[in-house]
Amino acid sequence: MTSPQPPSTADELRGAGLRVTAARVALLETVRQGDHLGVEAIASGVRERVGHISLQAVYEALHALTTAGLVRRIEPPGSPARFEGRVGDNHHHLVCRSCGAVFDVDCAVGHAPCLTASDDRGFAIDEAEVIYWGLCPDCSTARTA
Repeated sequence: MTSPQPPSTADELRGAGLRVTAARVALLETVRQGDHLGVEAIASGVRERVGHISLQAVYEALHALTTAGLVRRIEPPGSPARFEGRVGDNHHHLVCRSCGAVFDVDCAVGHAPCLTASDDRGFAIDEAEVIYWGLCPDCSTARTA
């Protein structure tokens, strides 16, 4: 007995209620294969796969994919928006103050939302966004050298 095939990118787009286009498929695959990419890097990756695409079309597709929950947008203060394909698990991020590198880090304690507010003010909290700031190993080594 064979195991079921994972859904294709096109199937995921359809399942999210989105129209399947070559650009959207390329964009979603670029984000998933990248590492917290900015819009320019995503546009470049999409262009390598399908040819010309305007920056505006990339922004519009990213908005649609983010709204559909297929892509996550993160925007550390002082940094342009970045996008990742790891969604639905409420993980957090490490950001280097020097080079701007961003890395995923799993929840410190428990299940999503991973934190308990001291006063939730009646909110039904389902997500917590944590950014740990510091120096990555490369920048830390460079600073001490």
